[in-house]
Amino acid sequence: MAPYIKIIDFDQAEGELKKIYEDLIESRGKLAEVHKIQSLNPESIVRHMDLYMTIMFGKSPLKRAQREMMAVVVSAANDCEYCVLHHAEALLRYWKDEEKVELLSGDYRKLDLNEQDQLFCELAEHLTRSPSGIDYQGSIEPLKKAGITDREILDAVLVISYFNFVNRMVMGLGVEPSPEEVKGYKY
Repeated sequence: MAPYIKIIDFDQAEGELKKIYEDLIESRGKLAEVHKIQSLNPESIVRHMDLYMTIMFGKSPLKRAQREMMAVVVSAANDCEYCVLHHAEALLRYWKDEEKVELLSGDYRKLDLNEQDQLFCELAEHLTRSPSGIDYQGSIEPLKKAGITDREILDAVLVISYFNFVNRMVMGLGVEPSPEEVKGYKY
């Protein structure tokens, strides 16, 4: 199925867009559909990647696996198959357990996660499904009692918020996953 709007593929790209595509292939290993869906506004691709790289790869007390774990939980809660596939693949590089990663996208409660990771998953699901239901006593205080720092809470909320944004962009513009696209990225 084709996206809902026109995209400019790599072989049709010119000028600034061609350079952006080439830079993405150089740095990430390939060009993703989530990048091409923004091809009519090349600057948005650059800004989007800056945000993505900061939140997912920037300096943080959160481990990369924790960030990918929350990405999968958010995307599963939103039924965003594209992002679930991409970030489950990324998480697999850290967890090295396909069954565990698959279970995470189905029901993380069935996993034997440590207390902090369980709380991060709960926050990801709760903030995704019911953002107005987040409050200090019921949502944030349990994190702090488990030894999660304010910086970790901030970074977790940034990851969760980012994936809610991207899920809506992907689903709202009809971006479909393809099996060959999911593998081969530089992590």
